[in-house]
Amino acid sequence: MPTTFSSKNINHESFIFKYTLSATAAVIAESVTYPLDLTKTRLQIQGEFSQDVHGKSSHHRGMIATAVGIAREEGVRKLWQGVTPALYRHIVYSGCRMSFYEMLREKVFKRGNDGSFPVWKASMAGLLSGAAAQFISSPTDLVKVQMQMEGKRRLEGKPTRVKNTLHAFQQIVAEGGVRKLWTGWVPNVQRAALVNLGDLATYDTAKHTILSNTKLKDNYVTHTLSSACSGIVAALMGTPADVIKTRIMNQPTKNGKGLLYSGSVDCLVKTVRLEGFFALYKGFLPIWARMAPWSLVFWLSYEEVRKLAGTSSF
Repeated sequence: MPTTFSSKNINHESFIFKYTLSATAAVIAESVTYPLDLTKTRLQIQGEFSQDVHGKSSHHRGMIATAVGIAREEGVRKLWQGVTPALYRHIVYSGCRMSFYEMLREKVFKRGNDGSFPVWKASMAGLLSGAAAQFISSPTDLVKVQMQMEGKRRLEGKPTRVKNTLHAFQQIVAEGGVRKLWTGWVPNVQRAALVNLGDLATYDTAKHTILSNTKLKDNYVTHTLSSACSGIVAALMGTPADVIKTRIMNQPTKNGKGLLYSGSVDCLVKTVRLEGFFALYKGFLPIWARMAPWSLVFWLSYEEVRKLAGTSSF
């Protein structure tokens, strides 16, 4: 007689269970908001050292104009260029960051009996889980950034670097070996640590504060308010590191070495010197505009998926 599937057979506290739930919610959120990520990446490259096919400096455009320009000049489908490695990244990255955070919260730093979790503990848990998850998923982030820039390269008359996700991985390894897949991992990890400090710590703290000090219940209203708080804090903390990460990953290389920047500090100094301090916040609006709906879709999806799976809310 066939075995009937039952939630009783599932360990709701296991790493793989929580990993699967968070990865599922992340795939939903990434698919919905991906065009904003592509727009953000293009904005951050503006003003770098690029010239078009006629030798003229690339003109600057804002968030909306950039998105419309991509759709008009390259096609609407190009707004999702690079989405495949982006989904791969979030399956690894979000699955790890959420699972690591809960492990740290429950087993290392430990919440109070009343469910309270001090801000400093939440911040440390977010920082550590974000850094570890991003280091593991850094190769997929590198491929995503390079694929996002292919449309722009074609318009500038430059040859295509990669054809698809697998080809991108093969090209990177062929040029610099497996270690090349971790190009830009330092600013990548720095950004993820800051973003997760802002996102996870803020959401966790905001949610507990709302439930403890208001009559609101643990439902979509509380989740929406908490995600709104986490989105803005994460964007403020992560944008400078995101700009540096994007530029290092996108720069041309020779013999495995970057031709524009020697590292994250060099990129930081050159960016501020040539373009001013606020160049570090290039793309802040689309970063926030992406993080806000991403955070909303993710947290609502994650909390609902946890509920459907029969486990406690985050």
